[in-house]
Amino acid sequence: MLNMPVRSVFSEITDFLATNPTPQEIIDYQLSEDLQACAHELLERNGEDQLTPEERDEMFDFVRVDEMMSLLKAKMKLKLRNASA
Repeated sequence: MLNMPVRSVFSEITDFLATNPTPQEIIDYQLSEDLQACAHELLERNGEDQLTPEERDEMFDFVRVDEMMSLLKAKMKLKLRNASA
């Protein structure tokens, strides 16, 4: 992309996870605004079939991270629910 983020999505996620976040911090976590904007732009351009192979790879990085974080957040919600039971 023309406005490639300085930080990759994997870099941002691993930096966050390296802080040893609480389950609630994981549940509340969202990507930085610039990476969210980048993901939305890639998805929009993909729908118009306008991505380069490199941009397509970057878009799939976002998809993989989103899937991983969704699963992690679900597990943290279950952990909190079980802890309060």
